[in-house]
Amino acid sequence: MSALQIVFLLIALLTLFSASMVVFARKTIHSAFWLILALFGVAATFATLEASFFAVIQVAVYIGAIAILIIFAVMLTRRSMEETGDQLLPGWGWAALVVLIAFGGIIYLLLQWQGVFQAPQVLTAGGENLEALGMALVMPDRYVIPFEVASVLLVAAMIGAIYVAGDLKKRS
Repeated sequence: MSALQIVFLLIALLTLFSASMVVFARKTIHSAFWLILALFGVAATFATLEASFFAVIQVAVYIGAIAILIIFAVMLTRRSMEETGDQLLPGWGWAALVVLIAFGGIIYLLLQWQGVFQAPQVLTAGGENLEALGMALVMPDRYVIPFEVASVLLVAAMIGAIYVAGDLKKRS
């Protein structure tokens, strides 16, 4: 294994650990902070794969905008999310079993693939075709609909957070 592959595996382990802590953290604000670390791990993964544009976009859009939006939403609605009762649902064991089986299946499939232990191919100069990506985001037969749906969902989430915060303020 090369040094780059070892760094990639360490970043992947950090990302998986922080993603699992998003689920298992007892406080919502801690989950938001773990989410930021998980998103940073994804950005670092993009950087190790020499996809610098995607790494920068990951940091700017997800960490810089969406994660901060989530933190503000948690801070605005913190009174409505008091901790009551048990954190675990009754069927959590079955869900854990399904996750372990799925993870085992992924590991099995990866080990069947001959390219899993090979060094990654070096990208040519200008390997990221940003023009094709930009055109794909605005072409009607490509990704313009999912792109616009995501933006509408983000606006709806912000309006919902403002509404909930205003409603909580009126009650107190």
